[in-house]
Amino acid sequence: MSLGPWQLIIIALVILVLFGRGRISEMMGDFGKGIKSFKQGMNEEEKASDGPSPRIEGPAHEAKPAGETAVETKAADRSESGR
Repeated sequence: MSLGPWQLIIIALVILVLFGRGRISEMMGDFGKGIKSFKQGMNEEEKASDGPSPRIEGPAHEAKPAGETAVETKAADRSESGR
């Protein structure tokens, strides 16, 4: 079932009546600003990744035994800190 031209016109009129011309243009302006901001962020990300990447020396966190869960780790950390 496809929408014919008359159904699309009626849907457009209902949307226009519900939101009004000013509100629709405001929403489209906000949408355009969002797209522009997204593209700018992507360009900044690409520029930042073009430079030399910092070399990481060793693990950033303490290695835990394979069988230890996050809850057990937190409990062990609390008992070591004296809480």
